[in-house]
Amino acid sequence: MRNTSTVPSYSFDKETGWRLDLPLYIAPGTRVLCLYRVSTAKQLYHNSNDEADIPMQRLRCREFAAEKGWTIVCELQEEGISGHKVRAENRDKIQMIKEYAVKQKFDILLVFMFDRIGRIADETPFVVEWLVSHGIRVWASQEGEQRIDNHTDRLMNYIRFWQADGESQKTSIRTANSMHILTEQGYYTGGSRPYGYDLVKSGRVNKKKQEVHDLAINEEEAAQIRLMFHLAYTYGYGAQCIANHLNANGYKNRAGSNWHPSTIQSILRNATYTGILKSGKTLSPVQSNLCIIDRKVFDSVQDMLETRSRKYQETRSAPLNTRGNSLMAGNIFCGHCGARLCITTSGKGRRRSDGSDVVRTRYCCQTKTRTHGECSGQSGYTVHKVDEIIDAFVRSILEKVRAVDRSEIIQAQNKADMAAKRRHVSELQREVVKAEDELRKLQNEIIRSLTGESAFTPQMLRPVIDAQESKLADLMQTLKAAEEDMRDSENNLLNLAERFDDVLQWAAMYDKADMPAKKMIVSRIIERVDMFRDYEIKITLNISIEQFLNTIEMVA
Repeated sequence: MRNTSTVPSYSFDKETGWRLDLPLYIAPGTRVLCLYRVSTAKQLYHNSNDEADIPMQRLRCREFAAEKGWTIVCELQEEGISGHKVRAENRDKIQMIKEYAVKQKFDILLVFMFDRIGRIADETPFVVEWLVSHGIRVWASQEGEQRIDNHTDRLMNYIRFWQADGESQKTSIRTANSMHILTEQGYYTGGSRPYGYDLVKSGRVNKKKQEVHDLAINEEEAAQIRLMFHLAYTYGYGAQCIANHLNANGYKNRAGSNWHPSTIQSILRNATYTGILKSGKTLSPVQSNLCIIDRKVFDSVQDMLETRSRKYQETRSAPLNTRGNSLMAGNIFCGHCGARLCITTSGKGRRRSDGSDVVRTRYCCQTKTRTHGECSGQSGYTVHKVDEIIDAFVRSILEKVRAVDRSEIIQAQNKADMAAKRRHVSELQREVVKAEDELRKLQNEIIRSLTGESAFTPQMLRPVIDAQESKLADLMQTLKAAEEDMRDSENNLLNLAERFDDVLQWAAMYDKADMPAKKMIVSRIIERVDMFRDYEIKITLNISIEQFLNTIEMVA
């Protein structure tokens, strides 16, 4: 490490950066403004060479200025400012430099390296051009002068900061990758401890020599997690109903308080309970020692939560709740106007001869009963008549599945699925080729722009190129996943077998299931029910059930 005690001692105004002890005579064209910048607070103290970063930049620039016979008249310092993320308009020191340049208060901008000015490819080169156009020479102690005399200079200026931008992106990626790599290897990388787990010492240490922890299942807490998912999966309970059930039965959270629905909602969304750790978009392989909830149960609960969300308000198929004795509440629509049918009751106060109330429950069209709009359908349909039709239909499906050869159906369905996956991969491959060709055209156009041959400026092209690069990256990732899915025929067979066994399980429990459980079974079989006059009914099946039935018909 070099001795910083040799740095000349100057006196500067802390607010403006202007030197207070200027010499009486300064040679024309030698007034220097120095800019020092570090991206993070840690760099204020040490860099990778164990040198204090800002003092190191100051030392090099002062030495360089002295060698050139220049006089430093101003020093500006940016601490914890990212040249890659923060644009010039939001950097106070860059704005001060522009102000001083307009007032002709300095002749040379001196930095340690050009990336201290910034690392934004579609902006920083033009900051340099602006300074040069205002008579300011731009120098870096380690890289020399950046001139803008011709098209070649402009191209080199752009390429320099384009490379700096790329390095910043690589640095960000490397920083993130360290966490992602640990996650991919199945290590817990920190954050709040999920309910259902304890933190245990791992025996490993990080770069700071601090011992890190792993997760381990807390069986007492895990039992409550399993109960939450059981209530959601089997009975269709939402977060509020689950909280009510737990609180009524004396279950408490980690703090010893009652459960809140928002906490339970977060738990139901947390994939950690399937043994998968997450860092950003990176997922770990399944860690069997962390599995509390079966993946199939978790995925089914996610589907239920998603279809109950507001964006599916008009089309959801999962029951919004499973209370009440109507089989299709929330999942049945008017075939004439498309409005959802709601439950209404009438006849309160009327009594039978045995003294019991006569209550008539109906599915009623919301268009007619609530908005009083135009609809050519009936006002309502008696619940027990509709439910009897649905119940008989569901039983017929379950009976068909029970009656077929399991192995034969799964093999036939797998063959059909694989053909569909091959078609999907081919379509994605064509899209990737098209996106690559479009990106090449844009990249060629930006070179033409820098040499003055294009009608577009680099500022105009850069966002378009970034968007195209992002689109291509997404397509490549989607294609890779589709190809892996196509190749994984063994897993595909396993998934088909699980789906088939699910239906067999529903068939086994349907007759003895209570109403909430029946509702959930029906919602997993039926996507949508539309009612028409005179109890004419249209039933839309869940796609996987429809595929199995088509396969059964084909094999039969």
